[in-house]
Amino acid sequence: MNIVLDLLLLLLTIIYSYVEALVKFCLPQRRKSVAGEIVLITGAGHGIGRLTAYEFAKRKSRLVLWDINKRGVEETAAECRKLGVQVHAFVVDCSDREEIYNSVNQVKKEVGDVTIIVNNAGAIYPADLLSTKDEEITKTFEVNILGHFWITKALLPSMIRRNYGHIVTVASVCGHGVIPYLIPYCSSKFAAVGFHKGLTAELEALGKTGIKTSCLCPVFVNTGFTKNPSTRLWPILESDEVARRLMDGILTNKKMIFVPSYINISLILEKFLPERALAAISRVQNIQFEALVGQKTKKK
Repeated sequence: MNIVLDLLLLLLTIIYSYVEALVKFCLPQRRKSVAGEIVLITGAGHGIGRLTAYEFAKRKSRLVLWDINKRGVEETAAECRKLGVQVHAFVVDCSDREEIYNSVNQVKKEVGDVTIIVNNAGAIYPADLLSTKDEEITKTFEVNILGHFWITKALLPSMIRRNYGHIVTVASVCGHGVIPYLIPYCSSKFAAVGFHKGLTAELEALGKTGIKTSCLCPVFVNTGFTKNPSTRLWPILESDEVARRLMDGILTNKKMIFVPSYINISLILEKFLPERALAAISRVQNIQFEALVGQKTKKK
């Protein structure tokens, strides 16, 4: 009898969830304030990380900016300070676990407990698998996913004590679907999406629902890391647009942030389409970018 009641309750919960989602879609969503929050952003010296720092600076957050590029992170910090906020810039290699832990300890001493983490630092090496160097594969995973683990493990205890915080994982649409000549990158982003979902479920199981999570999944972004990208169906995004969408998702505690949002629909459809249809869609899509194939750089 208990299983019957549980199934009825499940059905009612599903119906309620759809009604709630429809209401939220139709009504303006309440946005939280991030003024005064201590925000750690990795990969802040360029692209999405830099523009996200500007978005937080506009909202009077206290910024902790990490990047392996000293000049880049200092330039970002200087621009943010013009907006009248407190900024601390650090040169950190997010592929180095010990450097991450040491830098976290320094942040705690000099700034305080971080309340918002934006795990944004990334690495990408466009090439076919045989042309990709072993150290490039290792670096991709160290930066794109292992760094998320070390940073989050180091900063999560203070969030758990207070049951308060927000952890942002910057992944990619490549964390939901694959693209040739980006095997290590796609694999690491699949792992990043899994990290976000697993962390979200674990925080809920621990009863720490005051700690929010978000995962950003954009299509190609014009950051310069991928040379000359083009597609027929997806737009090539600019970093400022993605940063604005990310900020909007953070302020409304959105779990999964797709940019553009309709990509979510296409990913759902892919689960139901036959293999031949998916191959046809890929041909129509005609995704191209410069990649090392057979030890020669080509647009693929």
